[in-house]
Amino acid sequence: MQIEMSRRKFLQGTVAMSIVGGSAVSATNLLAKDDKVEKKLTFTTKTGEAKELKLVPTLCEMCVNKCAAIARMEDGVVTKLDPNPMFPKSKNMLCPRGNAGIQALYDPDRLKYPLVRIGEKGDGKYKRVTWDEAYEAILNGTDRFKGLAAILEEEEDNRSTIGYCAGEGMAEHTYKVFMQDKLGSSNFVNHASICLQTTVSGYALTIGGYGQADLENANYVIMAGANRAEAIVTPDTMDLFKRTKGRGAKLIVVDPRFTNTASHADKWLPIEVGTDLAFVLALTYVAIEENIYNKKFVELNFNGFEEYKEHILTSKYTPEWAEKITGIRASDIRQVARDFMAAAPRAIYYQGRRTAWSKQDFQLRRAQAIFSAMGGGIDREGGIIFGKKLPLGKHNINTPMYDNAQERIDKKAAAIIGGSGSWIGWRNTILEEKAAYPVRSMFVYKQNPMLSIPNTAKTKQLFEKMDLVVVIDTMPSDTAMMADVILPECTYLEREDPVKSFGSAQPAIALRQKVIDPMYDTKPVIEIIRGLAEKVSRPLFEITKKFDSEVQDAIKERGEESVYKEDGFDLADAFRHSQEEINKHMVVEKYGEEAYKTLLKEGVYYPNMDKFWKQISNNEFQWYPKKERFYSVVEGEFKSDVFHDTCVDEKEIAVLKKEFKTPSGKVECVLPNLAKRGVSPMPSWDDTQFTQIPEGKFKFITGRHAQFTQNSSSNNVMLLELMPENYLWINKRVAESKGIKFGDNVEVKSKVGQITIKAYPTEKIGPNNLFFIHGFGADSDGLTFAKGNGAADNHIIEDIIEPVFGSAAMHETIVEVRKV
Repeated sequence: MQIEMSRRKFLQGTVAMSIVGGSAVSATNLLAKDDKVEKKLTFTTKTGEAKELKLVPTLCEMCVNKCAAIARMEDGVVTKLDPNPMFPKSKNMLCPRGNAGIQALYDPDRLKYPLVRIGEKGDGKYKRVTWDEAYEAILNGTDRFKGLAAILEEEEDNRSTIGYCAGEGMAEHTYKVFMQDKLGSSNFVNHASICLQTTVSGYALTIGGYGQADLENANYVIMAGANRAEAIVTPDTMDLFKRTKGRGAKLIVVDPRFTNTASHADKWLPIEVGTDLAFVLALTYVAIEENIYNKKFVELNFNGFEEYKEHILTSKYTPEWAEKITGIRASDIRQVARDFMAAAPRAIYYQGRRTAWSKQDFQLRRAQAIFSAMGGGIDREGGIIFGKKLPLGKHNINTPMYDNAQERIDKKAAAIIGGSGSWIGWRNTILEEKAAYPVRSMFVYKQNPMLSIPNTAKTKQLFEKMDLVVVIDTMPSDTAMMADVILPECTYLEREDPVKSFGSAQPAIALRQKVIDPMYDTKPVIEIIRGLAEKVSRPLFEITKKFDSEVQDAIKERGEESVYKEDGFDLADAFRHSQEEINKHMVVEKYGEEAYKTLLKEGVYYPNMDKFWKQISNNEFQWYPKKERFYSVVEGEFKSDVFHDTCVDEKEIAVLKKEFKTPSGKVECVLPNLAKRGVSPMPSWDDTQFTQIPEGKFKFITGRHAQFTQNSSSNNVMLLELMPENYLWINKRVAESKGIKFGDNVEVKSKVGQITIKAYPTEKIGPNNLFFIHGFGADSDGLTFAKGNGAADNHIIEDIIEPVFGSAAMHETIVEVRKV
């Protein structure tokens, strides 16, 4: 099959057609009753005259948003992906990344067969093997590496000697069930600590949850460090930007760069990197000093506010104090605070969607949550909402108990280490030999730590140190090249993934259905895990029998086979049902057979969908009537005594005394337990945690682009047409002083590494910072189109962690630059 597509044709024929042509689908004609579709399709994209035409509803996996799509099959070939108008989350939209999902399926470089290493680790020399041979190598090793059996024998059945990581995805849970619940390891590190761990935790501990920013109905939005206009172009992004610039919503952008988002803002406030906390504390000071916050809401729904108020005022977090730190004028800080509280409760300090920026990031997110709540805009339309999530049925796991499995190794890496760990802290604990026991094996699913974790040199050392590395992926990434065994997963269009419930004001259940049978010798992860579990289950149980005294006693009492089967040591028992069977059970148990049939037909289900859903215009739909949406879900008590008029202003939302999911049921201004861990119980500025920039050097910052999903789409030729490589943003005047012109090669060097990249001199970044986009710089020889494109940011980002939850502090790295 050959597919040739120019950038212009891609954008015109796919993106425009997705929004305009795709929207003409009616509810009854979305999918035909059988696999064949009539020739008179209202949403035809004229891709060809096929003998057999088939439409399959599915979910995109080109980013985290999971937009609903309709895959178009012509004679067994996927030729087009259109948006599915039935899904309230994606609102009949499929972006360029979503359309480029076809290339993920037909990428000539994709992993096609199981592979076992025959050369030195990292040299890319592998041999093709059968699935059973790959499983055998994992169990018993080869002459090049050890297998699980030998490792667990030597470690006396300490299952936590096996480390494992995973990237975000709908099948991550399936993989984790095997590695944690069945295989028994506690050493899990997922994407959270290089993503939203600190932000989510800060909001959860303060208001009971991260929530969702209701950008569609907000009247005032402060967006700090989030470049929604070009970093993640999703339906909620469009909800905001179609209302900015005098069309209903006021947008304030706080960012050290003049981004595309800043160009859409009513006001851009350039800020010194790492000083956002000072900015928010000063906003809070103004709201308290001028008494402009929602006093009724605070009185009913805050815990410890008087103490926090005293802390803010006595610490003198004034706008004048913040101006010296942030570079934002005191008058602008005062005006933003006043405007925010005037617009509240339809006012949002946007939570953020990425990893920690600085060492003070946890306190920043706490301060943001408290400031937003002071306006009353929590759990209500136009503010931060929690929405509703439709329940699904249960899929029970018979979990074995391993008496010799020890706790995770990185407990001391930060003040609070949860089940997802601290990637940097975990890795460094191993390399610095500070672990209580050795971690000798690493399983990697759908993640590329070689390019996603700060300080690539150390990540490479980690993989070199391991006795066994197993990678499950669709592409031969830089991390896959460090593997001993590579297990090829089929792409998202070739598999059905676990059914998912998407919570929001308009909740829905959506299903990623298989569009096409897996190509080559690839499998979905549930089948990969099933085969591996069947291979290793009995041999590993023999090791458990040898070293686990609890199991030995149980066998004496009940017999070996009874213990093996009944106590969960049959590792494959959780995966013997197909994903299709599991999904059907989980939907039918709660909603019945008809709901499941609707889900298969439309790709989406929610109660009363047949009554609620309707098409209003060419590209406008209703999923839930306004009165049926779940903007306010937190249980509350009606307080009629605060009413003074029967016509209640929106600010009177405070008449509801909420019950937030916090220890006190209120917004938590003070968290005394944090003090026991050496963390300030209230958001506080700490000069010692702010990184100053030495003379002649720069603070490096990084970000993402809407057409690239970190580094997972770096080999996608459709997307490379849009942006073939990344460039270094450098202040134009600084560049002139160094003799650097556009397109010149420059070297950027930090304490941990150096890269070479082309320069983009611009006035859109300040003189103290350098920036380039994440997701480039792959070095794998298996990636024909990605190798050597631009530079990888984590080659130079230092492995500095935010000290509360151990997240990667991505904007603390000091660098120097020179022309080469």
